[in-house]
Amino acid sequence: MSIQSKCAIAKGDGTFSIETVTIANPKEDEVVVKIKAAGLCHTDYDSLTWGKPIVIGHEGAGIVTHIGININEFKVGDKVILNWATPCMKCFQCQEGNQHICENNSPVTAGGNGYTPGHAHLEGTKWNDKPIERSFNIGTISEYTLVKESACVKFESKIPMESASIISCGVMTGYGSVVNSAKLIAGSSAVVLGTGGVGLNVIQGAKVSGASKIIAIDINEKRLEMAKRFGATHIILADKKDVGLLKAAEKVKNLTDGRGADYAFECTAVPALGAAPLAMIRNAGTAVQVSGIEEEITIDMNLFEWDKIYINPLYGKCRPQIDFPKLVDLYDKGDLMLDEMITKTYPIEGLQQAFDDMLAGKNAKGVIVFD
Repeated sequence: MSIQSKCAIAKGDGTFSIETVTIANPKEDEVVVKIKAAGLCHTDYDSLTWGKPIVIGHEGAGIVTHIGININEFKVGDKVILNWATPCMKCFQCQEGNQHICENNSPVTAGGNGYTPGHAHLEGTKWNDKPIERSFNIGTISEYTLVKESACVKFESKIPMESASIISCGVMTGYGSVVNSAKLIAGSSAVVLGTGGVGLNVIQGAKVSGASKIIAIDINEKRLEMAKRFGATHIILADKKDVGLLKAAEKVKNLTDGRGADYAFECTAVPALGAAPLAMIRNAGTAVQVSGIEEEITIDMNLFEWDKIYINPLYGKCRPQIDFPKLVDLYDKGDLMLDEMITKTYPIEGLQQAFDDMLAGKNAKGVIVFD
């Protein structure tokens, strides 16, 4: 068996093209998934400049079409959400419960730039008769993808594929940063800096956790209005000239009895704002750097006074087989808004427009859909 699959390939020089790849038979521990929807985020845009050809995409949901001979947990026809940080369950970190930073499989902590050497079946996907890597070992902006069994989480909910597809990165990162990483206590106050897709899911995580006050900060009025729909109790329109958001921090203190919030979550991905959540929290409060800033920044240590905690979690400490079903259950109960987060869907041929809309801040979330 071999499958011809239309996909988006990053060229490594900032450009991409729509091409056809050939997908081989799955190995004993692999499955082939027909992708129905693939969420789009800034990491996908970044992958255009990773210096090598790679199948784009790391959020997705679809249907299993082929399985390897040792697959027992899945059958053809199962609906699955794909997970980009696949655990081995054997290494030190997995045994510690840190499946998101698996020492053997993580494409972030082990292999860098979205691919783990030795983890993915590199020969399983070919372009022009040559093997090609898949972004984060899954490459979801493709009609079909070949993945490890451990990259799949089965679901039976009637959740639309478009909504299911965004769970596996943006939703999990935002929600998990609140629930798994910060462990927000009910009745607490929380500040969210940046109300894009990840920030909206931080807001939702805070709401589900029982936060009494959720303060959203952004420079975009339309996004702040959306933040209120997703659970923000207060909004602050920030000024681009407000260095370190210190003026916004004063407004936060006015809303929190002069002390500052119990928790603050940075979701802007702007390096200059890496320390901003420290200015928003009370003494002994918790600041969370959600967006994954990976640059050198300067921090005024006075911002740490006194007893403040600053954490930098990855992927909301995701445990896919535990967390994804919880998120689907919350959706089914009406406690998690996902359909409303998808601003627009695009065919694969509309990927450039999807990138343009994302970079212009038009979308909370854009999704590529396949027939």
